[in-house]
Amino acid sequence: MTSHFLADTAVLTRRSLRHITRSLDTIITTAVMPIGFMLLFVYVFGGAINTGAASYVDYMLPGILLITIASGISYTAYRLFLDTKSGIFERFQSMPIARPSVLWAHVLTSVVANLISIVVVMLVALLIGFRSSAGVAAWLAVTGILILFTLALTWLAVIPGLTAKSVDGASAFSYPLIFLPFISSAFVPTATMPGPVRWFAEHQPVTLIVNAIRALFTEQPIGTDIWGALAWCAGILVVAYAFAMTTFRRRIS
Repeated sequence: MTSHFLADTAVLTRRSLRHITRSLDTIITTAVMPIGFMLLFVYVFGGAINTGAASYVDYMLPGILLITIASGISYTAYRLFLDTKSGIFERFQSMPIARPSVLWAHVLTSVVANLISIVVVMLVALLIGFRSSAGVAAWLAVTGILILFTLALTWLAVIPGLTAKSVDGASAFSYPLIFLPFISSAFVPTATMPGPVRWFAEHQPVTLIVNAIRALFTEQPIGTDIWGALAWCAGILVVAYAFAMTTFRRRIS
């Protein structure tokens, strides 16, 4: 049963990845907005923001990486919505394939596409001055956090992809997720924010994830941020997966 599921997921993932390779503009579009934000903040606002000894591009890059992922997962909801409207789900039901593999194919495609977008953003960051003394273990830890964050948001994207009434509705849910890093420690120290905003910024998941990635990049003590970041990502992933699978079963029943 497990091998059947894995084989079906592999076949459907290749199908989904082929669609990506035929429309690389989606990956480019995903990377353009975060790159635009990065250039805007570094060259326009960066000189007015005090981040201590760290250069501003080093300080804000973790937040840009999370925005890249939040932007990319909107395409997952979009592609899933198109599949539901094209009748492909009904055709898959008539075939001897494991039903969850349909969703997992979209999720794995999202992970691959987002990793490519992240690499593009990282290359631009290096061109404008980003530097890190992190070792291999720290880079692997950053990669693991970003993949876990991508999985969590992608399973969240599956829900509107299955339930939306229009293409705009399927992808619009990502807008609040893109905005969330702006009310966190991603771009300015939370100590500069007024009371209620500061409290929200310091207790929302993006701040913990950003702080953990920033500490890994700069080889600073991580403290409890990494455990909080992992807990948030894992919690969102579990809840989103449960709701997505429940929604999927109702749709195909």
